[in-house]
Amino acid sequence: MSFDIAPWHLHKAGAALAAGGVIACPTEAVWGLSCDPMNRAACMRLLEIKQRDWRKGLILVAAAFEQLPLFVDLPSNNAMRRATATWPGPATWIFPAAADAPPWLTGDHDGIAVRVTAHPLMRSLCRRFGALVSTSANRSGRPAARSITEVRLQLGGEVDMIIPGALGGLAKPTTIRDVMTGHILRR
Repeated sequence: MSFDIAPWHLHKAGAALAAGGVIACPTEAVWGLSCDPMNRAACMRLLEIKQRDWRKGLILVAAAFEQLPLFVDLPSNNAMRRATATWPGPATWIFPAAADAPPWLTGDHDGIAVRVTAHPLMRSLCRRFGALVSTSANRSGRPAARSITEVRLQLGGEVDMIIPGALGGLAKPTTIRDVMTGHILRR
């Protein structure tokens, strides 16, 4: 399977996302669900598919940090260097949320989880569409899907599109750290 996305898959995925759809696609370690982070209905539908409480918050992925300032407040130079030293790559950082960041993204938190991905398929999607929600493709409490077959079995009838491709090779989901302190919140 390829890390790249076929042009027609990219076009179809972009159309689905623009229409408020939820798509499934491979990421660095597991299959993920993605949608437009500014579309409240799409995010609520994604959370309903996962059976996840909105108060837990969601992760955003981007092709470049320049796609994220709408959602986050810029930290100090030292904190920013901490994050950018790991990007693009499989490192997720909690940034202070921008004052007008949608509450369905932050949940009950003051911060928002963001990642500048190195996964070629996800980068292509984000270049085309902008920052995207990216959360594991599974029902809450169940193991994350690690194959397209697992996505189809768990969620296939509930997503608008499943984009074929290869996982990025990580054995487990990305590490999550606090950008202000560098502390690891999830290994």
